[in-house]
Amino acid sequence: MSSSLRDKALACRDAAAAIAGLDTAAKRSLLHAMADALAAEEAVVLEANAMDMDAARANGTGDAMLDRLRLDASRIAGIVAAIREVATLPDPVGITTRRETRPNGIVVERVRIPLGVIAMIYEARPNVTADAAALCLMAGNAVILRGGSDAMHSNIAIAAALRRALKAEGVPEAALTLVDDPRRETMVELLQLTDIVDLAIPRGGEGLIRFVAEHARVPVIKHYKGVCHLYVDSDADPELALRLLVDGKTSRPGVCNALETLVVHKDMAATFLPIAVARLRELKVDVRGDAATRNFVADVVAASDEDYAAEFLDLIIAVRVVESFDEAIAHIRRYGSDHTEVIATRDPGAADRFIRAIRSAVVMVNASSRFSDGGELGLGTEIGISTTRLHAYGPMGAESLTVERFVVRGQGQVRHPANAS
Repeated sequence: MSSSLRDKALACRDAAAAIAGLDTAAKRSLLHAMADALAAEEAVVLEANAMDMDAARANGTGDAMLDRLRLDASRIAGIVAAIREVATLPDPVGITTRRETRPNGIVVERVRIPLGVIAMIYEARPNVTADAAALCLMAGNAVILRGGSDAMHSNIAIAAALRRALKAEGVPEAALTLVDDPRRETMVELLQLTDIVDLAIPRGGEGLIRFVAEHARVPVIKHYKGVCHLYVDSDADPELALRLLVDGKTSRPGVCNALETLVVHKDMAATFLPIAVARLRELKVDVRGDAATRNFVADVVAASDEDYAAEFLDLIIAVRVVESFDEAIAHIRRYGSDHTEVIATRDPGAADRFIRAIRSAVVMVNASSRFSDGGELGLGTEIGISTTRLHAYGPMGAESLTVERFVVRGQGQVRHPANAS
């Protein structure tokens, strides 16, 4: 065990107590100071990001991954805005979610408290450094950030700016601890600090998340991949369905809420598929389909079983034609990853059946899969998306970084009065 890593983690745990003691006004002030500091360091962050981008290109990183890594003035402004939005959200800490008086007169409350120390492990996406810090601090937690080597310069620059804000606000800088050692051995050490780390949240590719889950001794929120489907029902509005398809697949193909599979009811296939495939090809999308799909668009490449299970994170989509609503549900249940599923339909009954039948963390009715995002769903930003059915499911905001505990208020009640002295 690296003494330096353990020492850093212990300092972070000590700082967690200070963060938990901050009131709402102090946390809001801290987050606004962090936003100001990051905005002021824009040039430094962009210079650091350029170094990461140059290294990634030299390593042959694909366009989708480069898009995740890239920062520009607009994206930094978006990160700053996200921190400020988190600062305006309701403070989840101390909220009483339920109160009841028992027959014996004791009052039982359920009250939200911080988790403690959260280890955030992520690849690329330097915005996660700021997003995770803002959400953890707003929820009264300290955070240990371990980004990947691909974004190390960017992460160091962002974390340095944010830590300066903590210092200026009189908050222990260790509350935001960045691990700048990219070795996997160091990650494993972090994941085994059961006496310090309360929760690990990995965010990245399936390989990273499986590695974390296999080596962690601390609790882990998992999200292996986002195999998101659009199901075009038998009476869907074709223009609406096409909008959802184009936005979901092409607006940003390298993210986890992008569409990977299009499922079309046979009654819509003849009219919808030729138009849809033509539009996707205009946008440089590689379309792969089953035999039924190829009956309607003859030159589509045959899809394999692996294609239907794939998170392409690229301009590639798998297509399947189904005989019925039930067959569509069966396909999604078999190949889906419990992330986000979408139905395009004009039938409210079909929409309700879809919602009941699909157990994914997010279900969309006539709305793009790209809305499966904490910022779009009112969380300010997100620290990740949980497809693990634990205390949090789906996009995780500040409230998901707290837990409920029981607080009992009495007037001297005892459980066995006959035995009380």
